[in-house]
Amino acid sequence: MGKFVDKIAVVTGAAQGIGEKIAERLLRDGASVIILDVNFEQLKTTASALDASGEKVFAMKCNVADPEDVTKTFSTIYGKFGKIDILINNAGITRDSFFHKMTPEQWHSVMDVNLNSMFYTCQAVIPQMRKQQYGKIVNVSSSSSWGNMGQANYSASKAGVLGLTRTLAKENGGRQITVNAVAPGQINTDMTKDLPQDVKKMATMLTPAGRMGDPAEVASVVAFLSSDDSSFVNGECISVSGGFLMV
Repeated sequence: MGKFVDKIAVVTGAAQGIGEKIAERLLRDGASVIILDVNFEQLKTTASALDASGEKVFAMKCNVADPEDVTKTFSTIYGKFGKIDILINNAGITRDSFFHKMTPEQWHSVMDVNLNSMFYTCQAVIPQMRKQQYGKIVNVSSSSSWGNMGQANYSASKAGVLGLTRTLAKENGGRQITVNAVAPGQINTDMTKDLPQDVKKMATMLTPAGRMGDPAEVASVVAFLSSDDSSFVNGECISVSGGFLMV
């Protein structure tokens, strides 16, 4: 408790699932949390559930795939709070299809939300983090970054997240900014709930833990990487997959 007192955190894709649990964990440990999502109605419901007082959780509609919207949103955050200490890039979508059937729209929409958005948000915070000589950035990748059938777009985007993470870690580590990633495996979220039962069964068989993960388990690792407990952890990707075995 109290690890994030006086810290300002921003979590993207926080209306539900992993993003919601990350926001909940950071709030529980003392942070003021700005949650962003395109689904503003769900986002407001989430914010109210997390903090009925409205004093510690703030919902802001933002399309992180739109650089102008990101610039406007983050300018508003800086105007209200004066700083951002922690950025969690969690927003992500899937548009699955075998590659020979994949459309340019399916490719670009996934790249825009899953990877390009991190370029926009990191550019929005890193200059200020460098000035304040402090910052924690955690990017959500995936076990699918190794490649996954029917997910050329998703896998490529999540592999790109790792390259971006490691580069930013090298460029900014001297300013007391750490940039790390987490790679969730099969987690019980809205993104995975509609997977065919045989796919879920196979994923469970390939996971030594013998089950799918809970979003709160991902949030715990993100909280560690967002805290000063991880002060000498930089440019890393921590798998949160129960030992998921890629084939």
